Amino acid sequence: MPTLRFSFDILSIFRRAWSRPLGAVALAISGVAWVAPSRAADLPVLKVGDQSLQTRGILEASGQLKDLPYRIEWFNFPAAQPLGEALNAGAVDVGGLGDAPLVFALAAGARVRAVAATRSNPLDLAIVVGAQSPLNDVASLKGKRIATTRGSIGHYLALAALKKANVPATGVTFVFLAPADAKAALASGSVDAWSVWDPYTALGEARDHDRIIANGVGLSEGLSYQVATERAIADKHAQLADFLRRVAIGQRWALSHPDEVAVMQSRVTGLPVDVLKTVYQRGQVHPVTIDDSVVSAQQRTADTYEAANVIRAHLDVRTSFDRSFPLP
Repeated sequence: MPTLRFSFDILSIFRRAWSRPLGAVALAISGVAWVAPSRAADLPVLKVGDQSLQTRGILEASGQLKDLPYRIEWFNFPAAQPLGEALNAGAVDVGGLGDAPLVFALAAGARVRAVAATRSNPLDLAIVVGAQSPLNDVASLKGKRIATTRGSIGHYLALAALKKANVPATGVTFVFLAPADAKAALASGSVDAWSVWDPYTALGEARDHDRIIANGVGLSEGLSYQVATERAIADKHAQLADFLRRVAIGQRWALSHPDEVAVMQSRVTGLPVDVLKTVYQRGQVHPVTIDDSVVSAQQRTADTYEAANVIRAHLDVRTSFDRSFPLP
């Protein structure tokens, strides 16, 4: 049986999630390797970037981490931007990014490709305000301060929601913060709203009674990807193919077993089980084939960022996909 080797207490990261920022450097050393001790030295290593340990939680709960023919070293990040930076630097081989963060990474010159895709119900992608806030809709954000993470799906949602409400992006002040810092800013009143995603949305609702004034339904494509470096695709194709197969199987299993996933994820992260049940029940994350409709949707996301000057040049996303990893 594989055993877990922790480089330090990863659970404490999440128990302190609202109390201090989680930097990419600290998280980049939070690797967790699944090791079969008798043959560990002979196994290839796949370095996997995760956000809030969601991929790892699904794989562990669904039993897909058993009998690996390679070792996984997990690197956990609080948001997509530092994970994208780690991919760009080659510090991880593969990791999960939303559609907007992938655009942001590609525009920064990252030599990566989307190798697997999922769709979700973007109810979890939300603009939230404090329980006592007088703000009730996106139009009321004019002249206000919105916290989000630069290049994130939260950033994308804020831009799309403002456009729909006929509020120019220049009519608000964006405050770009990591999630823990953004939460602290919302709680202190130094920002008026926070554009964010699960599990942060669900945790804020449950713990602080944050209110959602807009969500991603009708605004977000609901696409996320497993993104691999070009080098990993070339040098670790077999390991990537096996990992992506296990992820897809685990995601399908999780759709009908949200309670089991939430319990396992709670053990891994320290987040409350009821919060994690909300995450999985409303997200309905399911794998989809990378086809022309996915590519077209991704191009719309890139075009939105270009129009808002988040990226400076036109990005043709067709070259950012690798379709050599079919769904199981």
